[in-house]
Amino acid sequence: MKALLCDEFGPAENIKVQEVDIPIPSADEVCVKVRSAGVNFPDILIVEGKYQFKPKFPFSPGAEAAGEIFSLGSNVHEFQIGQKVIAMPGHGAFAEYCLCAKQKLIPLNEKINFEIASILPMVYGTSAHALIQRAKLRKGETLLVHGAAGGVGLAAIEIGKALGAYVIAAASTDEKCQVAKKHGADDTINYSDGQFKDKVKSITHGKGANVIYDPVGGDIFDQSLRCIAWEGRLLVIGFTSGRIPSAPANLALLKSCDIVGVFWGAFMERTPQINIENFQKIYEWIEQGYINPKISMRVSLDNAIEAMKSIAERKIIGKAIVTI
Repeated sequence: MKALLCDEFGPAENIKVQEVDIPIPSADEVCVKVRSAGVNFPDILIVEGKYQFKPKFPFSPGAEAAGEIFSLGSNVHEFQIGQKVIAMPGHGAFAEYCLCAKQKLIPLNEKINFEIASILPMVYGTSAHALIQRAKLRKGETLLVHGAAGGVGLAAIEIGKALGAYVIAAASTDEKCQVAKKHGADDTINYSDGQFKDKVKSITHGKGANVIYDPVGGDIFDQSLRCIAWEGRLLVIGFTSGRIPSAPANLALLKSCDIVGVFWGAFMERTPQINIENFQKIYEWIEQGYINPKISMRVSLDNAIEAMKSIAERKIIGKAIVTI
């Protein structure tokens, strides 16, 4: 089979497609024939050796995929060969076949195609967990979404609307704000000038946002603490800005707010059944029209590096996928 392999940590340009054997699953794993795989920012980090988890060499990037089960480990009885699934292997999906632990598999709704299914885990799984379990977002609350035109940002907007929130989308260009509007945002903020806290206060009549969804970190996080509502929840999703911020404890005290970490991967492993319940909601929201995933770039396995580079350079609005 073909696989995009990383033999040593470094720039994405150093990895290449190679011929390797189809992997054999261990007792608690399955081998999935990959039809489509989502491309995400952590795929770049894991190749560069900057991710919190470092696989053994050689390995393929690719944290999420959709396809059919090709073979089963001896302890796997919940799934069948040929069954359509969403797989969340963490790495290995940029290949024609990949291994995945059985607890990281989700049965695929027959009404959803492989391309859409392959981009649901990292962005919609994360956003559903963040807004349902961690923020406990309530109908009528105000949700501020940063990085609103990115994959997780658009997912957060759509899920926020499905949960009944008033959604403010913040992004760096007018074009990105318009994309956020098309995906359900009630209001938008262009923060290309670096400022947004006063704009949030103006939109919320001085109250601030009840829940703030922050995949950016850095200066965005710093300002978010200054426009959060009383007893608000600031969701720490990631740090695409490159700077991990430190929170002034006095602001948390004055706003009586919560700074809430969101680690969907660990949540999925610790509580797989609740994760599956979240995905059942996601399937329903797709059918109801709340969720309309945006795929703006499709590449073959041979061109997967181009998609990774586009993600790193923030050229992607929505999601990129590798089709196998």
